[in-house]
Amino acid sequence: MTTSTQSPTRIPSRGWAATDARSPLAPFAFERRSPGPKDVHLDILYCGVCHSDLHQVRDEWGGSRFPMVPGHEIVGRVRQMGGQVMRFKVGDLAAVGCMVDSCRTCPDCREGVEQFCQKTLTFTYNSPDPILGGSTYGGYSDQIVVDQDFVLQVSPKLDPAAAAPLLCAGITTYSPLRHWKVGAGHRVGIVGLGGLGHMGVKLARAMGAGVTLFTTSPGKSEDAKRLGADEVIISRNAEEMKKHGNRFDFILDTVAAPHNLDAYLNLLKRDGTLCLVGVPDQPHPSPSAFSLIGRRRQLAGSLIGGIRETQEMLDFCAERGIVSDIELIPIQQINQAYERMLKSDVKYRFVIDLKTL
Repeated sequence: MTTSTQSPTRIPSRGWAATDARSPLAPFAFERRSPGPKDVHLDILYCGVCHSDLHQVRDEWGGSRFPMVPGHEIVGRVRQMGGQVMRFKVGDLAAVGCMVDSCRTCPDCREGVEQFCQKTLTFTYNSPDPILGGSTYGGYSDQIVVDQDFVLQVSPKLDPAAAAPLLCAGITTYSPLRHWKVGAGHRVGIVGLGGLGHMGVKLARAMGAGVTLFTTSPGKSEDAKRLGADEVIISRNAEEMKKHGNRFDFILDTVAAPHNLDAYLNLLKRDGTLCLVGVPDQPHPSPSAFSLIGRRRQLAGSLIGGIRETQEMLDFCAERGIVSDIELIPIQQINQAYERMLKSDVKYRFVIDLKTL
């Protein structure tokens, strides 16, 4: 963790912020810290727009801190770095994801799963800033300064704009697929075809699994197959769902709205796992114990990934040419993008071009 006995010098920055839970985002001037010995200073090129940005801007999860500059899917170029930074040089393509620091000492941090830090996990935005005070500010901005240990390397093989959503949508789906050892011979279900779901389809396919998409929208079938799904099941069709009972090794549920989990638990084989990565603003209906007990099934959850695993994911995607399907927007369209996102009117991730700032 970057520390100093003196107050760090500051550099003026620009971004777009929400001033409260009801106001639209608007231009906002603030300050970043100047780079310390272990810091990397990035000029931000692109920032993905995650549904969790919208949840937090509108305080739907509670605990939002204002003013808030959202954004945790950041790709930029290194402008400068501290004297102790060895892994980066000026001009390198680099990235920052959902977290910018952790305690480094708890068991989770020592095992490389900093996302589960038990003491002082610092998120990229809407988190207490341990250095400057106030809140951390995210990637809807012109620049960011982050400790080198929380900065990722991005291969020049990847389109930087389309790579930005990998920093959340990519790692959020990659981490559970890796943890549950998805691979060749496995039948995997992906629930929902949004920002997370479309990455889940691509990654599960790249890992060698057979992939089935579950969606409520028949119109998404063709696109799902283009992205790598072998088949598409319309989840509103109870009879069709029933035909696939006891078939799946693993199901990744990306939907961020309350829904019936028993419908998916009953599709799992014995010892199969339903993993939740979508975070609704209201609880899911409680599943039946019989759905779990009868076939020794597991209901689990997963939260992004650690820094080591996130770098592994970026390298995996670079080797296989995997990026997000995006719509590039100027920052001035962010409020319209939020409204479109609520209507699922994006294929499949908005990305802000920060040169428009």
